[in-house]
Amino acid sequence: MWRAVGCCLIMMSVGTSVRAAPMNVVFFLVDDLGQKDIGIEGSTFYETPNIDKLALSGMRFSHGYATCEVCSPSRASIMLGKFPPRIGITDWIGAATGKRWNRNDRVLPAPNRAALPHDDVTLAEALREAGYKTFFAGKWHLGGEGSFPEDHGFEINRGGHHRGSPPGGFFSPYKNPKLKDGPPGESLTLRLASETVDFIEANRDQKFLAYLSFYAVHAPIQTTDALREKYIKKAKERGLAESRFLFDRTMPVRQVQDNPIYAGMMETLDQAVGMVVDKLDELGLTEQTVIIFTGDNGGVSSGDAFATSNLPFRGGKGRQWEGGIREPYYIRAPGVATPGSTCETPVTGTDFYPTILELAGLPLRPAQHVDGVSLVPLLKGGSIAERDLYWHYPHYGNQGGEPCAIIRSGDWKLIHYFEDGRNELYNLQEDLGEKTDQLQAYPKIAADLAKKLEVWLMETGALIPEQDDRFDPERKRQQIENQKTKRLQALEAAHARYFK
Repeated sequence: MWRAVGCCLIMMSVGTSVRAAPMNVVFFLVDDLGQKDIGIEGSTFYETPNIDKLALSGMRFSHGYATCEVCSPSRASIMLGKFPPRIGITDWIGAATGKRWNRNDRVLPAPNRAALPHDDVTLAEALREAGYKTFFAGKWHLGGEGSFPEDHGFEINRGGHHRGSPPGGFFSPYKNPKLKDGPPGESLTLRLASETVDFIEANRDQKFLAYLSFYAVHAPIQTTDALREKYIKKAKERGLAESRFLFDRTMPVRQVQDNPIYAGMMETLDQAVGMVVDKLDELGLTEQTVIIFTGDNGGVSSGDAFATSNLPFRGGKGRQWEGGIREPYYIRAPGVATPGSTCETPVTGTDFYPTILELAGLPLRPAQHVDGVSLVPLLKGGSIAERDLYWHYPHYGNQGGEPCAIIRSGDWKLIHYFEDGRNELYNLQEDLGEKTDQLQAYPKIAADLAKKLEVWLMETGALIPEQDDRFDPERKRQQIENQKTKRLQALEAAHARYFK
């Protein structure tokens, strides 16, 4: 069980209650952003001064989590306040399931719902019912026609449609059916921030929700020539790594943050966040606005562009270790959270819904956000009730993750694998990198957590993958060997070429 962990308040004490006046809400959601991609969280290569400043203006949650290691499930959890298996979205929407998945793996990925359900009340719908103007910009990836942002409570939608990556890349023309092209070469990331700024300025005299869901820093990784050259120079000055990858179970995983293109994307992202925050200051809305900043899954250290490293966390996007699910998790709530405060209580994506409702002075909807807890007591320096956190990913992906379910209870984390029924047990307090499996040393703890996890899977109606009779063990051995050798060597050569 969780200890009832409170939060560390570094500066002045907080007030005793949430202010009565309704608060505006600005929600920043970044795609494929790892916690360690942020300067204040330890990155010394990427430059994020605006995000660092935002983090220090409110409360930083050091154990902040996404509810899944890939995007659509995490995004659905934020919108609905429920864990992914309860919603039925447990993989990115559009991923192959059942026998459509044909990569010689042991099990068949479980079915996956194709859109956000309409019988739920989204966060946007709850705020709109209370008189808020609601705005969405950027990546949606929660359904197609009939299930776009405007079908789930957002009055304005700029760029949100069925695709999970920008169809035209990160520079205009965008080829986006929900966003007009800008001048050739215009930055998509900055354009989305500009659209958000325009919305805020137009609605400065009424309550609003501005939900800026960046396509960055998802692949394709792209930046300007100037930023690329800046970070090539920076990497060379720091000394180039002789190797950048380590093979971990199924795929090579990046161990070094020195990708100059990704670093350029991070700087542009930071500039976009700064544009929005500066506009709030300019309009005198800072003290009337809650700002939230987080990501939907860990940084891409394997698969896709192999763009970043999440060390000291193991793995990254699509994988079951901390690198795949730990996120920057910042809440600035004026008059509630003390600037510069930190909190070590584990929190997750389902908690945003009830937290925002309470900060807005609205009644909670416990029948809707059944898996979320309002974090207002933590923001005020107190504690919340003990609880366990859970994850369910009955799928494979491009990043080498294995179908599994997870429970975190206190410092203990148990991973159950659906391929063969095995478990792994880690103590995150002593072993943040999840290097030492403690299953044999603590069998009672493992058995207790496995039972809790089994009960949770049944209670949420989680779908369990079935064995694939097409699986060829010898072919799989050869595939893994190829990843260990040819793939790893090719990646080392390709990433070294960034600097030649």
